[in-house]
Amino acid sequence: MQTKIVAISRMNKKRIKKALVSVYHKDKLDIIIQKLHAEGVEFISTGGTQTFIESLNIPCRAVEDLTGYPSILGGRVKTLHPKVFGGILTRRALDADQQQIEAYDIPEIDLVIVDLYPFEATVAAGADEADIIEKIDIGGISLIRAAAKNFSDVVIVASQNQYEPLLNILDESGAETTLEERRWFAREAFAVSSAYDSAIFNYFDQEDESHFRCSENDSKVLRYGENPHQKGVFFGKFEAMFEQLQGKEISYNNLLDIDAAVNLINDFEDITFAILKHNNACGIASRPSLLEAWKDALAGDPVSAFGGVLITNAVVDKATAAEIHKLFFEVIIAPDYDFEALEILSQKQNRIILILKENKLRTRQFRSLLNGVLMQDKDTGVETENDLKVVTAKTPSQQEIDDLLFANKIVKHTKSNAIVLAKNKQMCSSGVGQTSRVDALKQAIAKAADFGFDLNGAVMASDAFFPFPDCVEIAAKAGVSAVIQPGGSIKDQDSVHSCDTNGLSMVTTGIRHFKH
Repeated sequence: MQTKIVAISRMNKKRIKKALVSVYHKDKLDIIIQKLHAEGVEFISTGGTQTFIESLNIPCRAVEDLTGYPSILGGRVKTLHPKVFGGILTRRALDADQQQIEAYDIPEIDLVIVDLYPFEATVAAGADEADIIEKIDIGGISLIRAAAKNFSDVVIVASQNQYEPLLNILDESGAETTLEERRWFAREAFAVSSAYDSAIFNYFDQEDESHFRCSENDSKVLRYGENPHQKGVFFGKFEAMFEQLQGKEISYNNLLDIDAAVNLINDFEDITFAILKHNNACGIASRPSLLEAWKDALAGDPVSAFGGVLITNAVVDKATAAEIHKLFFEVIIAPDYDFEALEILSQKQNRIILILKENKLRTRQFRSLLNGVLMQDKDTGVETENDLKVVTAKTPSQQEIDDLLFANKIVKHTKSNAIVLAKNKQMCSSGVGQTSRVDALKQAIAKAADFGFDLNGAVMASDAFFPFPDCVEIAAKAGVSAVIQPGGSIKDQDSVHSCDTNGLSMVTTGIRHFKH
């Protein structure tokens, strides 16, 4: 059986005899050209690429000499010709194809190395539309599709990312490729072309949102998905946002918590430490020093903190690291770590230690649903003191206002229905993901009591309005002195009246923060 497999593999091998090379980026191209030349490969090229190849003292035929046509229309038409595409698309095993290319004097092209005009980079640079349109590649994308379609006979290298795999083949097998190798290159080529077309479409679609097109060129297969029986894959450039200093392989659930943690911490400017479990903050505090922030964040729920994800917006120092080290946790994220802090935290090898780089998160988010995709703008709004409308007879103190804004940031990142209780920029407790807001509040009050918090003078934040005054009444009995909520219920006045009756202040924001 093994002998038969080897024989089939050899039958599938094709030798590269002629290559068409036309690229925008030429880094590391010289090594490939020299290796191919050493294998006796002949070259066809255009413009700057031809000049580049000839600068290596390697002969290269101009596409113009092959087609009989010069580059025309300002370079828009160079390779679009039957003598080029016929050479790529001809089926070597089909007699009719072979007869035709012989009749029309079309040389077989066995390797195409091409890349595309930098469309996305041009858009990102803020170029005007005329320049952007000129960066829509026509010849290159056509060459990619043609060569990939005929992968049974042709190798297609569609970006610099595929230079290394091609070099490996040249080192190991010379100018010969197997069918499996050519099919792999074809797959990668179609990934390039589809991503390119998606970028162009999204530019034209802008705010119309007529179709959903999204592409990610980087993927990482995870150990499993949310549960061991589910397959999981992350598509994206994790390394662009994080530097992993140590630790085990990051899991699907780790990634969900990391995402929630980053989105949460980005809303805080003061020195802040947060602990998350199952995408919700179980402890968070803002303090003058990081050590204080850590201790008060942990105090919010030291039970749930076990096995959690930690994040801060400050550099982790030795003293804080020594305290953090006492807790078992999965992941820690920070902008940086002191050397001594890192020595302490790295003592447990499986502990994932991440540096959060300067990042710009996407402004849109989407998820699969039913037989389609839901897309929306991210909830990036952060309310300030100027956004608050006092609706009660009593006006909150400055300390209460600071705490209300602090709690409002947390409730925004908490699963609905949600209630957050906070005092002195420390989360006392939260009610998370309940089917009623009353249940969320009762859960929060019970948790606060369990961990020894005095709620007298605490504030309450709700992610949505109160349809009835019951939450205000319950909160008042627990000692809460101020409330922040979006407002907008037809029965808002009932809750306002309850506040006035019980001596609470209430502010509304006009912004709901549901998170399902």
